[in-house]
Amino acid sequence: MEFQNTLSAAQALDHQFAAQTRREDFFMPQKNGKEVIYFTGNSLGLQPKSARKYIELEMSKWEKRGVEGHFNIHEQWYDYHKMLRKPLADLVGADALEVVAMNTLTVNLHLLMASFFRPEGKRSKILMEAAAFPSDQYVAESQSSFHGLNPQENVIEFLPREGELTLRTEDMIAKIKEVGDELALVLLGGVNYYTGQFFDIEAISKAGHEVGAVVGLDLAHTVGNLPLKLHEWDIDFAAWCSYKYLNSSPGGISGIFVHNKHHQNPALPRLTGWWGYEESTRFKMKKGFVPEPNIDAWQMSNAPILLLAAHRASLEMFEEVGGVQALRKKSKVLTAFLESIILEVSQEEDYPIQIITPSDPEERGCQLSLLVRQQGRSLFEKLEAAGVIGDWREPDVIRLAPVPLYNTFEDMFNFGQMLREAIQTLSKV
Repeated sequence: MEFQNTLSAAQALDHQFAAQTRREDFFMPQKNGKEVIYFTGNSLGLQPKSARKYIELEMSKWEKRGVEGHFNIHEQWYDYHKMLRKPLADLVGADALEVVAMNTLTVNLHLLMASFFRPEGKRSKILMEAAAFPSDQYVAESQSSFHGLNPQENVIEFLPREGELTLRTEDMIAKIKEVGDELALVLLGGVNYYTGQFFDIEAISKAGHEVGAVVGLDLAHTVGNLPLKLHEWDIDFAAWCSYKYLNSSPGGISGIFVHNKHHQNPALPRLTGWWGYEESTRFKMKKGFVPEPNIDAWQMSNAPILLLAAHRASLEMFEEVGGVQALRKKSKVLTAFLESIILEVSQEEDYPIQIITPSDPEERGCQLSLLVRQQGRSLFEKLEAAGVIGDWREPDVIRLAPVPLYNTFEDMFNFGQMLREAIQTLSKV
């Protein structure tokens, strides 16, 4: 794609993608009396203005009805989570009874691995990407230790080629085949949080299953960012958070997917709780767990209604714009426009910035990771002072996430002006 780095060109693109932009429906942070350029939706999405309405509605039920809010009223709490099934299923490419919102991400990864990481004999290895998000690393290490295995030997990694920072699909598949019948689980982040690389999930899933392994995903940086087809890709399980691209409050509710081929497998163990018990007889309080015949069997506790209410506000917005598929069309152009501006400014100012996120739009979502070895921290601080909220990752990477729901092409143009000014200021020091 070729772009003109002008305000009029940015405004024309904003007009073209007006239907996929809901900026007016979010609260935009301000600095020095002006709206910031918010590039950290990959850490915490902005607050939908409707979130307060939905939370207040549930607060009102609590105020006026107390415990009776659970039953016999419109949108009762007992099965409130069911309202979120369809929008969640649409986001991840699943059947409605394969997804549920519950708990938090790392808790859910542990619960799912209790079911799906079952080391036996030499089939005990966990394979994950190098430099995965720390929580994923800690989950894999602790699960290995829990089973009496040595994490240093048992958790192995996909490694980039020497001199490269991202992974090649053919190398990942070769590694899966190399580990072969020792491989119990492929645990993959859909998008690597550091580089922004979007992995070929379908190819990895097929390769993992061909050697007899289970395939699980952490979709924290993927859900709401890129279209997914978890059921079609035959993923065994997945978990995600809702506070990044799903804009559903700090530390908001997580979600899980379990392929329906596993739902009624009596040999599959799980850690159980009351809310996963057969719904029709749950209140008889009998001993002996009888699971719901779907994803709800993995639930343990009744749902945190206020978190679900915040989640509902964002999920409705995704539905209203035509889903993540519609947003993806804008996202590709928005990210490419930002990329072109950064490269143009870097070249014209003779300031070395390397974008380590893949240049192929099919291998990334709405994130660009900039490797800045020359005064990188100082550049980040200059941008921050100018009103850019980005993300610094040690030792020398700035992450920027142009989120299509609320970032505009005019934001990208304005960022380019700020970037140029910051570089010029640093050059004078």
